[in-house]
Amino acid sequence: PRYRPDWASLDARPLPAWFDQAKVGVFVHWGVFSVPAWGSEWFWWHWQGEHNTNYERFVQRRYPPNTTYADFAPHFTAHDFDPLQWAQLFQRAGARYVVLTTKHHEGFTNWGSPVSWNWNSLDTGPHRDLVGELGEALRKSNIHYGLYHSLLEWFNPLYLADKASGFKTQNFVLQKTMPELYDLVLKYKPDLIWSDGDWEAPESYWNSTSFLAWLYNDSPVKDTVVVNDRWCNKCSCHHGGYYNCADKYKPGTLTAHKWEMCSSIDKLSWGYRSNMIVAELMDEASIIEELVQTVSFGGNYLLNVGPTKEGVIVPIFQERLLALGRWLDTNGEAIYESKPWRVQMENGTVTVWYTSKGPVVYAIFLIWPQDNILELSSPNPSPATQVTMLGLAGALEWQMSPGKGLLLTLPNVLPSPLPQTGWTVKLEGVE
Repeated sequence: PRYRPDWASLDARPLPAWFDQAKVGVFVHWGVFSVPAWGSEWFWWHWQGEHNTNYERFVQRRYPPNTTYADFAPHFTAHDFDPLQWAQLFQRAGARYVVLTTKHHEGFTNWGSPVSWNWNSLDTGPHRDLVGELGEALRKSNIHYGLYHSLLEWFNPLYLADKASGFKTQNFVLQKTMPELYDLVLKYKPDLIWSDGDWEAPESYWNSTSFLAWLYNDSPVKDTVVVNDRWCNKCSCHHGGYYNCADKYKPGTLTAHKWEMCSSIDKLSWGYRSNMIVAELMDEASIIEELVQTVSFGGNYLLNVGPTKEGVIVPIFQERLLALGRWLDTNGEAIYESKPWRVQMENGTVTVWYTSKGPVVYAIFLIWPQDNILELSSPNPSPATQVTMLGLAGALEWQMSPGKGLLLTLPNVLPSPLPQTGWTVKLEGVE
C-alpha cells in the first residue's frame, strides 16, 4: 500500500524487522563543537544564545578577541579519522548499527551539503566527506548505518525569520532542512534516520509527513529504512517509527511500541569534552545494567561516544566499548534477536532480568549470589527442564524451589573468563 502524508497512515507502517533484532547500537556526536570540546555539544547555544558567563569566560581565556563560532571550523580537522578503524571498534563492541551526526543544531554538515555553503566538512575543516567515508567502512563490516539529522539550526537567519513569523513562513524548511534530508537519503541510502531538533515547531511547519511518505513509498530505502519519533513539537512518543521519547528514556515497564534508549558514556555530554574525568563516565557495570534492562523491556540500546576534533575515539571510550563487546561475545545469545518474556524482572528485584527466544528463556543476573544458589521464582520447571550457563560447558544442577520456581546451583568459583558483571543462565523446558 502507498502511505499517505498523514500520521494515521505513516504510523501504521510495520517497523522493518532488522531494527528490533539488532538491539545494540553506537551513537557518534561529532562536529564543530568538538573543537572547543568543553561543556557540551550545545556549546554555541550556551555561549551566544544564552550568554552563559562560564562559556563567555572560557572563550575569552582561550581564544583571540572577537573569535566567532565559525572560527572553530578550520580546527575541526579529522586528521586522525580512520573510518575502517572506527568500524572495527564498533564491530568489536557488538554494535549492529551505528548512528552518526550528519548535522547537529549548529548547522555544520559532515558531508558536502549543496545548501550549506562553506559550512560543511568538504568546504572547510576536514575537507572530507565524513558521512560517506564512515558509511562505506560500516557496510564492509555489515553494520547498519543510521544518520542523525537536526531539523532546526539555532542561528540560521532563515530559521530565525521563520520563527519570528510564528512559523507561518517555511523558507528554512524549503531551502535547507528538506533539501538536506532528501540529499542524505539519495546519496547515502541510510538504514535509519535519527531525527532531532523538532521541539520548537509544529508538523505543519516541518513538512515531516510529506518527507516520510516519500521515504516509505518512493525512496531507494523504502522497505528497509527505520525512523524515530522526533518529527514535530508534539510527535515524540506518539508518531514516527520507533520511539525515543526523551534522551536516556527508561519506561520502567514493557511498552506496546518499539522504543530505543540512547545513553552516553560521558554522563555530562554527548560531544567530546577535553576536561572529563573518570568519575563522570559510565563504568562497565552500569552500561551492561542499562543494556539488560532496556532489552528486557523490549527496547534497543544506543550508546554514545564523542570523538575528538581530530577524529580519535579516546582510549577510555574504546575500553568501555570493548568491555561491552566482550560481555556480548559471551551473553549476546540472550540479547540479539531476543524478545521480552512474560516476566521482565524477577519479583521486583533489579538484579535478575529475563529475555526469551521461542521456548528458550534467559535469566540474566547482575549480582553473583553469595551462596552460589540462584533462586528464580518466575519460571515454572518441568521434568524436561535443562539449565546451562552461557560461556560455560555442561549443565547446571537445579531443584524445585520450596515456594515456586527453581533453585540453581552455580559453579563454586566465578567462571573467570566470563566478565565480572552480569551472567546468563539459559532455561529450556520451562514455562
